[in-house]
Amino acid sequence: MNLANLSLADLAGTLISFFLTLMVFSYALGDNVLFRLTVHIFVGVAAGYAAVVAWYNVIWGQMFLPLLDGGPAQLLYISLPLSLGFLLLFKASSRLTILGNPATAFLVGVGMAAAVGGSVFGTIFPQIGATINLFDLEAIKQMGVSLWSRLGQGSLILIGTMASLIYFHFGARSRAGQAPQRQSWIENLAWVGEVFIAITLGVVFAGVYSSALTALVERLYFVGDVLIPLVLIP
Repeated sequence: MNLANLSLADLAGTLISFFLTLMVFSYALGDNVLFRLTVHIFVGVAAGYAAVVAWYNVIWGQMFLPLLDGGPAQLLYISLPLSLGFLLLFKASSRLTILGNPATAFLVGVGMAAAVGGSVFGTIFPQIGATINLFDLEAIKQMGVSLWSRLGQGSLILIGTMASLIYFHFGARSRAGQAPQRQSWIENLAWVGEVFIAITLGVVFAGVYSSALTALVERLYFVGDVLIPLVLIP
């Protein structure tokens, strides 16, 4: 990196990034003031960025602009969210908090519906469809791959999908206070599903570790890229 060719703004940004990186690396020597300062700066910048995005994209763009320039249809459209948002302000008072319960219930209900809908239509159904497509003989012929190899892969994925879902089948309680009772074949498939889940979690952990290691190497390279020109200056 040739620091001499950088503009003043780029040079300032590079030096700030360099010192912040060193402050983060100082955590290797133990918790200290420099590391905590960097964390506070990061949290503050992230909160400020989120506040600016919320203001321009939500509050100003979807509330104030329709109120100022919108017609009757737009005013009617935003009346419900505006009313619910106003009710949420009552949650700040211990005496008037009950008035904010309808808005809170609406938020929780919509959030749960979105989570359940996303899980069903975004995960379970696509996984079922992808598993079924593995046994599409016409598609296998068009791909030009070995039929038995493809069917073997599909069978393995099918077993893993079914066993992983069965793993979360807890059964029914036979008596009060006793553990759920499950049939032996469900127990066996649940064990297979546990193996597949363990492999999946291992792969996810490996991916996270690989990403963290890549970020570390990139930061070390950045530090060296800044230090080397400074050291070599005559």
